[in-house]
Amino acid sequence: MKNDITFKELKDSGYLHKTINQEIQQNLIAKIKAKEPVFEGLWGYEDTVVPQLKKAILAGHHINLLGLRGQAKTKIARSMVNLLDELMPIVKGSEINDSPFEPISKYARDLIAENGDETIISWVHRSDRFFEKLATPDVNVADLIGDIDPIKAATLKLPYSDERVLHYGMIPRANRCIFVLNELPDLQARIQVSLFNILQEGDIQIRGFQLRMPLDIQFVFTANPEDYTNRGSIVTPLKDRIGSQIFTHYPKTIALARQITEQEALISDEDKAQIQIPSLAKDLLEEVAFAARDSEYVDAKSGVSARLTISAMENLIAAAKLRLIESDSDKTTVRLLDFMSIIPSITGKIELVYEGEQEGADHVAKILIDNAVMTQFEMIFPRIPKLEKDGIKTPYTDITAWFNKNSLELNYDDSDQEFYTKLNRVKPLSDMIEEYTAELNPEDQNFCKELVLWALTINNKLDKSENEKAFTFDSTGIGKYYSN
Repeated sequence: MKNDITFKELKDSGYLHKTINQEIQQNLIAKIKAKEPVFEGLWGYEDTVVPQLKKAILAGHHINLLGLRGQAKTKIARSMVNLLDELMPIVKGSEINDSPFEPISKYARDLIAENGDETIISWVHRSDRFFEKLATPDVNVADLIGDIDPIKAATLKLPYSDERVLHYGMIPRANRCIFVLNELPDLQARIQVSLFNILQEGDIQIRGFQLRMPLDIQFVFTANPEDYTNRGSIVTPLKDRIGSQIFTHYPKTIALARQITEQEALISDEDKAQIQIPSLAKDLLEEVAFAARDSEYVDAKSGVSARLTISAMENLIAAAKLRLIESDSDKTTVRLLDFMSIIPSITGKIELVYEGEQEGADHVAKILIDNAVMTQFEMIFPRIPKLEKDGIKTPYTDITAWFNKNSLELNYDDSDQEFYTKLNRVKPLSDMIEEYTAELNPEDQNFCKELVLWALTINNKLDKSENEKAFTFDSTGIGKYYSN
């Protein structure tokens, strides 16, 4: 941290006072001119949200980020810290980050009046200039704005009329900083009213004190559209005082969704070295979230958070890691069977409509996985016919015929060699993979073998039974009947 200096040394250094809006704007312009990324890690927002953010900053607006859960609203707000100067000078000891050029607290004004150019100046790093508060129904005005502190009054032997007995809330302490208020509609209407003056005039009033304290704060609010009807609303006069409202959204492509998951999922370097994830498995994971957002069983108004796939990826890795331990292997590959381990990640992150509740969360999760499997399957292989005409062969006839005489048990804890040796026993399946996926790498080809079997069971061409240790594939009852 930079050493303390005097006010005179600060002025001699050429430092010029600027508001937080001026500071953020200047650093934004510098990054744009230098062709540097402004908001890193916001995949899929490059042509939508980010340009609107830049314009809002250049306009000097407070910002309301409006979107469903898991759309990186808080991440956007936190990333704005990178647009602040690395260090900010304040009057040493100030509770509210007083600028020595424009002090607003009685403490700072009195200190500068007494010491003048010899006033000691300390520095605040930009990482300490971010304040965040979750709006909950129990938040009160004293938390946000401040109140009279009777203990301070008694200790200093001051009357309640003295400004020095005030205890500043979170917002005054965020002077010259970024203040984020998450889930704004959850804040009671009477508490929202206390923000009117701060947003419009930039000042505060505490317990009737006749003081003007022109705070300098960049406000960022976040809100979920669902909250407007379910839990509360943003009162109209407050909404009117927020300069820019920016809508966020979910990733629009599988490729973008993959980038987000790979960036956010907590996977150790050791796990990355030991566990291989086929590219198709990564795509399938994202397809599950896309399927959930389109599902008739899932409440679309609540949204399906990007945290679903992040958590699901971590569960996939955990399933593969458990297999490494149980099979005493050095390496393994994520399998389609492992996708049963992501069900807890799905059930905890979707809100079901009435029909979904009737089906049950676990069953809906399996339906979503099946829907994702079929979406990916039909991008690679021919559609499975619902009805087969006698004597007319389909690409799947030989596979189903093999299962008329055989069954296949795939265990979760099989080593890779054991697992793929079993799969390769189904010769017609291997032949089909060679025909339709010759351009894919071996890991994706092996994943496709499971994909085909899974799709055949979804279309009732094969039977699939499950226990805690294994999946067993065999012929349907009709196939067994005819084979006998």
